[in-house]
Amino acid sequence: MTLSEKAKERLADVVRLQPTKNKELQDSWGLESGSEVHQYLENELKEYYYRDDNSLIRATADAAELVDVEPGVEVDDAEEGGVPSVIRVPALEARVFEVLAGPDERSESVVSVLNKVREAYDADPEVDEVRRALQSLRRKGVVEVVYRTVPTFRLAVERDEVDVEVTD
Repeated sequence: MTLSEKAKERLADVVRLQPTKNKELQDSWGLESGSEVHQYLENELKEYYYRDDNSLIRATADAAELVDVEPGVEVDDAEEGGVPSVIRVPALEARVFEVLAGPDERSESVVSVLNKVREAYDADPEVDEVRRALQSLRRKGVVEVVYRTVPTFRLAVERDEVDVEVTD
């Protein structure tokens, strides 16, 4: 299957963002709906992606080689529990990772994280962007959710155990 330049760029996004969801790709690709993402994946990239047991989108090994992009998560096989040693994330996710409560601290709400990002980086992301960043980091295995009155978040790993590489 020969891919167009656009298809290769989008496949690189799948490799870089994995594990990911339709919504994350929809935002990245500027599409109107998750069903448009699904149609594109099925029509253009069918041979290069799959859905894991949790229905998250992942690239095949062939996909990573084809686009020569490092996967979004690298896990040290020798590491117990499969903790990622490297994550490649957009700038907002890196900022959220940096300010989020540590594994031994009290988890915090999305709004709390939003305010910490605004203070630390003189940035003004939307609350939904921070929520998506937290969920993406959760899928990558470095953030956990603690359910209280509202879902709250904290790191699932020590900050210095993971190298964060910014992709944008």
